[in-house]
Amino acid sequence: MHGWNESAWFSLCAGVAFKSAVVLGAAWLMAKVLRGRSAAALHLVWTACAAALLALPLLSVGMPVVRVIVPGALLPPGLVFRINAVAGAPAGVVRQGEAPASHARNAPVSPAPWRPDWRLWPMLLWAVGAAAAFAQLLAGWAVMQGVRRTAKPFSDPCLPALLTALGIDGEVDVLETRAGRMPASFGLFRPAVLMPADAADWSAERRRVVLLHELAHVRRGDHATHLLARAALSLYWWNPLAWMAWREFLRSRERAADDLVLSAGAAAPDYAGHLLEIARTMQASPAIGWAAVAMARPSQLEGRLLSILDSRRNRKSRTRASAWVAGLAAAAIAVPLAALQAQDNPPPLPSDVDATIRAAVAQKNHEMLDAAARAAEAARNYGEARTLLDSSLAIREQTSGAKSPSYGLGLLKIGDLERDRGNTDEAESFYQKALSVLEGTPDAATALIDLGALAFPRAGKPGDYDLALEYFGRAQGADPTKAGTALMWMAITFDRQGRGPEAESLLRSALAVEDPNSAQAATIMEMYALFLTRNNRPDEAKSIKAEADDLRKALGKVVPVVAGPPARASAETFQVGGGVTAPKLVQKVEPDYTEDARAAKYQGTVVLYVEIGPDGGARNMRVLRSLGLGLDQKAIDAVSQWQFQPGMRNGVPVTVQATIEVNFRLL
Repeated sequence: MHGWNESAWFSLCAGVAFKSAVVLGAAWLMAKVLRGRSAAALHLVWTACAAALLALPLLSVGMPVVRVIVPGALLPPGLVFRINAVAGAPAGVVRQGEAPASHARNAPVSPAPWRPDWRLWPMLLWAVGAAAAFAQLLAGWAVMQGVRRTAKPFSDPCLPALLTALGIDGEVDVLETRAGRMPASFGLFRPAVLMPADAADWSAERRRVVLLHELAHVRRGDHATHLLARAALSLYWWNPLAWMAWREFLRSRERAADDLVLSAGAAAPDYAGHLLEIARTMQASPAIGWAAVAMARPSQLEGRLLSILDSRRNRKSRTRASAWVAGLAAAAIAVPLAALQAQDNPPPLPSDVDATIRAAVAQKNHEMLDAAARAAEAARNYGEARTLLDSSLAIREQTSGAKSPSYGLGLLKIGDLERDRGNTDEAESFYQKALSVLEGTPDAATALIDLGALAFPRAGKPGDYDLALEYFGRAQGADPTKAGTALMWMAITFDRQGRGPEAESLLRSALAVEDPNSAQAATIMEMYALFLTRNNRPDEAKSIKAEADDLRKALGKVVPVVAGPPARASAETFQVGGGVTAPKLVQKVEPDYTEDARAAKYQGTVVLYVEIGPDGGARNMRVLRSLGLGLDQKAIDAVSQWQFQPGMRNGVPVTVQATIEVNFRLL
């Protein structure tokens, strides 16, 4: 994924929301299947469900993507599930979707006021609600920590025997809180039992069963699972299924603790009576429900009493093996589910695309499809672009064979497309295939340089600089005309490793072997200037950058428009002034960084001459100030999709000349 904008975040959030419903549904189904089992077994189901819910967002970002096609009717509009698989750029590289600073010199282009994407509002609502819920949890934790700090030790002579009966090794702090407070237990790594001050006036049997109940929670580790489930509820606060799961989690937990008390020898009728009296006379503060484990909740009391008095109940406690099974089951559901990325059924190809493919196949003309794919990619119609390139590759295979350089170049084009859309693993696979076909030819250098650039660190993968250097070294030998480019990339690699002197030496070598009048020479100079700037040598950087700018101007590079309205000669163009009003920008598409520019930390400004026609489209573009590593084309691709309110002359829309700067900047 190229950039984390509203659309990307919405896709992630929508995917997580949908998958969370699947996880909750699976938990409900499992609970139904196990309803005859013990409360401890059911509690494991809900605990595993909470763990899976919390893991979903992380797994959805970190897992490799597995795409599946589902009917569009089953998906909300725009829903795409992702693992990010791809989602962020490596630290220190360019942020995709960064808004370019754009203005016109001959005709000032006034941007329309920014309006947030509608998808931003539900995401903000989710985030605000989750933040409030987590704040409530933290507040409850802070309150209970204060209660624990101020509590006094509570002694009971039967405590050692109760610990032994429940199989608890070591000591458990039993503390005295104010009178009338609901008995509870609290703590994560060293839980403590909190008894009210008036417990000293209770009968020995009541103290015994209350202590048994709270120690049962300690024995079961319910304090940790409570925080886990509460965190899951806080994250999915908007989902009614999550609240229902929370209630089932609490109910099964208390019944499991009751079962341990009864298994330790407490008489069911007496225990039920003590529980009823505790619930009637003791008060539970809200903080106890947020961060601690209270003994009795009036809303669940009736069901608990019936369960306690039902002698047919399965009261088996959980085992370590059952906990492992529950954890593995949660992973078996959450991991593959997080990896799924759903797509609508691909719509039928537009008639013009289908017609282009048929015409190209009939003429065995892959160049026609390559050009159409480039236009589709510029318009971000990646699916169409891939279909066109696949058809182009089939024509190349038919006409030249699967071992031909033409076929290898077709594989490179598909690799470039997949890299541009963020599928770096798939891109690497195509580059490797292309290299196997092109090995021994000059075109192999292109595949080697692409593979070397992909060896840099990127989202979810560590870098392999040694592998990158190997690829760049091989590229020099494959095609001497690309030696300058390969040396530049080797310099970038050394610079990323903190080997500045070697990087500078390689940049000088790259300039020495590169054609001094080429655009690539200007790119190497710009990389050298950026290197000098980062190393606090601004005067030298300024001099090198001036040389690069002069070379760019001398080259007078023109990049043809390949997307948007077709370029055509204007009968008459105007400049702003003398009764001609300036166009106004009403809709824009943000330019993307190329993967090469991201890896190289390359930045600068592309200046475009454009004509804004009466229909509000930008056409007849040419580059007045160029950048390398594919950024010129990215600027043109974006601006060609911008929509303007056209300039006017005497109330009639006219074609107006404009100059637009597109800034590509590092964070």
